[in-house]
Amino acid sequence: MLREVDLNEISDGKLYNSNDMVKADCGGCMGCSSCCQGMGNSIILDPLDLHRLCTGLEQTFDELMGHSIELNIADGIILPNLRMNGKEEACFYLNPEGRCSIHSLRPGICRLFPLGRLYQEESFQYFLQVHECPKPGKAKIKIRKWMDTPDLKRYEKYISDWHFYLKGLTERITAPGGEELVKPLSMHVLKTFYQQPYDPEQDFYEQFYDRLR
Repeated sequence: MLREVDLNEISDGKLYNSNDMVKADCGGCMGCSSCCQGMGNSIILDPLDLHRLCTGLEQTFDELMGHSIELNIADGIILPNLRMNGKEEACFYLNPEGRCSIHSLRPGICRLFPLGRLYQEESFQYFLQVHECPKPGKAKIKIRKWMDTPDLKRYEKYISDWHFYLKGLTERITAPGGEELVKPLSMHVLKTFYQQPYDPEQDFYEQFYDRLR
């Protein structure tokens, strides 16, 4: 989700790479689940997120749509996001003890938080959102470790390519007369990258780039 904000107002004013140390470690977030509540439709799922959930939970896209994910417009494109439920507007996967029940399968945005990404020149750098996480006494941790994502370099390229692909679609939709493209382009994205399952026995990234091409 694109955000038009002053980086100096929401961050420590620094940009980071995956090998840098950043003050983001909450020590397991014991006793806190603030970032799992009241997030609205902001936990947008990319294709790898959806693949992890489908494979790990042994459920299809349509089955997940029946309880834990929903569709909303993000930057002009219809995309899936995690659903918030109940009076507390808690993530569907937050258990009664306030812990994530799918931690090993959690989406990339959850792995990233409280970091953000600044996209520039077909790539990105990380920044620390200083007002988002209320947990006190955070410790420094290497971003690579914090992200807890195998083959991080490859993942970062995928995230960047996915971002700029969607950005290109947004530019088409927001151009004069582009509003007529919202539905067909959104349906193409959903069918191509989300509804059509990825083979868990094959490399996800290779399958993704075959579809991107």
